[in-house]
Amino acid sequence: MDSQKSTAVVRAPGRNPGDTPRSGVIHVNVRHTRRFVVVGNHLSQHAEMSLVAIGLSVHIQSLPTGAPIGIRDLVPRFPESEYRIAAALRELERHGYLKRTRVRLPGGQIVTRTVSYNRPGFLVEATEPDTSPPEPPVTPPAPNRAPAPLSPASEAPEAQEAQDAPVAPVAPVAPVAPVAPVAPQRPALPRPVNPDNPWRRDAATAVLTDLRRADARLLLGRQDIERLTPAVEAWLERGARPAGILAALTANLPAQPRSPAGLIAHRLTAQLPPALPDEGPRAPAHVPPDPFQTCDNDDCGLAFRSPVPGLCGECRAGTAAA
Repeated sequence: MDSQKSTAVVRAPGRNPGDTPRSGVIHVNVRHTRRFVVVGNHLSQHAEMSLVAIGLSVHIQSLPTGAPIGIRDLVPRFPESEYRIAAALRELERHGYLKRTRVRLPGGQIVTRTVSYNRPGFLVEATEPDTSPPEPPVTPPAPNRAPAPLSPASEAPEAQEAQDAPVAPVAPVAPVAPVAPVAPQRPALPRPVNPDNPWRRDAATAVLTDLRRADARLLLGRQDIERLTPAVEAWLERGARPAGILAALTANLPAQPRSPAGLIAHRLTAQLPPALPDEGPRAPAHVPPDPFQTCDNDDCGLAFRSPVPGLCGECRAGTAAA
């Protein structure tokens, strides 16, 4: 006979009906046995951090060692923007839950080393990687051969003195203040040598505003346009035309620009054209030749170059001789 399966709903364990609060949260807790992380109330109920920073810290603490947690790795994982995730990481650094340092590898490459603290200020040495050599394996005793017990008289005098000596108290570990990370230095935006030029400023603003007409993905806000206008003025001051600047800023765009303003700022800085050299003596302008004319003598009809119609040279010479 088949056994019947129970379909009863598992309810919250044991409280009396009279103890149920009228409002507020009611916890239904199930004991985790796998895939869980322990988080202290000092983090989950932090009074000075935002919910984004608290949730991001919980996510980082749940990841295995060596998992990438850069901004570019976290943006595809969460619906928050790159700006909010970067701000949350700075919050965690400010309150000691995260430390990011720039480290140069033996090959010369510079990488960012990130250390996550589940309880800032305590057990700092436990978070450092263990670089000590591995201990030699312990050989188990041979089977059916138990060691003979030692009598108190056979113990070494050093062992007896060690047992009788008082145990010195362990000094508490002083909390270590988090070290502020070294942010990479970004090159400054170019600026014009002579900024007092209203026409050039208006032309630069028009170039940045027309970017969305050239490509709808390059929609810039008013503050970004005001910040990038001096850089475009520097291009105009060096002889670049507005159409050329627009073409340089919109060429070979990525499929999905994450930050249009950051992309335009990078191109304005990295592709700044050199200044034109001082104008020296100019070469003489090209003078086009005279147009072709047909000789007015009906018996000649020769084609010759002349600014005005008339007789050709031979006919004029014959007429002068006559």
